[in-house]
Amino acid sequence: MTTKLLVPDWLTLRAGSLKHGVRPETQFVLIGGQPLYKLEVRPATGKFTCAISNTVNGKRLDDGTTIYPGAQEAFAGGLEQLRAKLGW
Repeated sequence: MTTKLLVPDWLTLRAGSLKHGVRPETQFVLIGGQPLYKLEVRPATGKFTCAISNTVNGKRLDDGTTIYPGAQEAFAGGLEQLRAKLGW
């Protein structure tokens, strides 16, 4: 799960980047160099889901229901859910 993800255009347009967390299943979304969101891939009935939380207040932003076939798809899907939630 250490494959480097490409930073989506919508994030780079807002001075954003991605950074791996201490654990391989965790990725941080940085905006202006600040880690504002945490994406964490979790197992879900033989597949994966992505928990998204705001690092400032801990509020969950993911829908809690979407299941992905693999970890990389879960990270990518989590980024898309975050983009939609932020209205970007």
